[in-house]
Amino acid sequence: MSFSFIGIDHVQLAAPAGCEDAARAFYAGVLGWPEIAKPESLRQRGGAWFQCGAQQVHVGVQPDFIPATKAHPAFVVRQLDALMRHLDGLGLPIARDEARTDEGVRRFFLNDPFGNRLEFME
Repeated sequence: MSFSFIGIDHVQLAAPAGCEDAARAFYAGVLGWPEIAKPESLRQRGGAWFQCGAQQVHVGVQPDFIPATKAHPAFVVRQLDALMRHLDGLGLPIARDEARTDEGVRRFFLNDPFGNRLEFME
């Protein structure tokens, strides 16, 4: 083939209209991801963008929003236990999952404020 894939630039997560404050509180406030300014041409659509390592997470407004409860992005974390303690200290419910421990993968799931499923793994 004359083409090749380099990787993932961003993940788009849907949210309801008016989601911006809750998205900022969770993704920037809880997870500590810096917010990225959206291009001027896209700002009228609402939502918010965040930097997660080398990739971006775009929270976009979807008028007929339904949360993704099975499909999900997975974020690789250093010091997964520290993140779990941080989230526990904030009273956020995490769901531990042992399905990949035989591969040396530790992980848990957490829903964002809109009900979208997120995976965090180490």
